[in-house]
Amino acid sequence: MAAPSPGMATLQVALGGAVGSVLRYQAGRLAVHLLGPNAATAFPWGTLFVNVTGSLAMGVLAGWLARHGSGGAENWRLLIGVGLLGGFTTFSSFSLETMLLIERGQPGLAAIYVGVSLLAGIGGLWLGLVAMRMAG
Repeated sequence: MAAPSPGMATLQVALGGAVGSVLRYQAGRLAVHLLGPNAATAFPWGTLFVNVTGSLAMGVLAGWLARHGSGGAENWRLLIGVGLLGGFTTFSSFSLETMLLIERGQPGLAAIYVGVSLLAGIGGLWLGLVAMRMAG
């Protein structure tokens, strides 16, 4: 099966992303419902759940595509991997990319990727907060 056209690929990612985003929102609501508002906000249980389950799902998808990747694999990768899991949590992509570097025999590069991602991500958020606090 041929790769989808750019328009169809975009549509698959958008559809999956919409579903993933709604699932992410509902997972947060479920955490508050199950744990109560105080416990759910004292520790980010909802986000932790989403990151772990999204990473598990990405591992299952990547393994399935590696084993059965013929005929429509790109459509599934776009719809579920990029779209749904990307909307659910980008941590799953981060986890997959880190593991791929390790499996390719580049653990040092994987460690750099993890370190830079965490430091730059948290640093970027901090800079954004500081900028907005100074503006207001």
